[in-house]
Amino acid sequence: MAIWFGSPTIAELQTSQRGLLAPHLGIEFTELGDDFLRGTMPVEPRTRQPMGFLHGGASLVLAETLGSVAANLVLDRTQSRCMGQEINANHLRPVADGLVIGTARPFHVGVRSQVWSIEIRDPRERLVCVSRLTMAVIDWRAPRSLLGPR
Repeated sequence: MAIWFGSPTIAELQTSQRGLLAPHLGIEFTELGDDFLRGTMPVEPRTRQPMGFLHGGASLVLAETLGSVAANLVLDRTQSRCMGQEINANHLRPVADGLVIGTARPFHVGVRSQVWSIEIRDPRERLVCVSRLTMAVIDWRAPRSLLGPR
């Protein structure tokens, strides 16, 4: 049985990212399992550091994108939303080109917090980066900027 609220689709997730950071780095969602969200990111000039390998910051963008989107998919978004509180990562293997594949899975889904594990692997399934993302679950009210003039 899936952990997601409703029946989200990969196409909806891709559309939700238009104009945001993830598409600028080539991040694409590829699979939504019963308890995981998977996506890819190219290793190319946009995502490399000066020595020619995958930038650690780009790995964190992939990890936080997957974990944050997944965390919000668990919720009834008319009532609450998840906001990132803390992220950490260990970079284990350099990658010079190709794609990296990230998979987000929950460690804990609670009423006020969630903790997600994100593994990033190369196409040979070797572990490149491990990350843990802590999300605060907050009651939702639209920010003033979204409500229009007062």
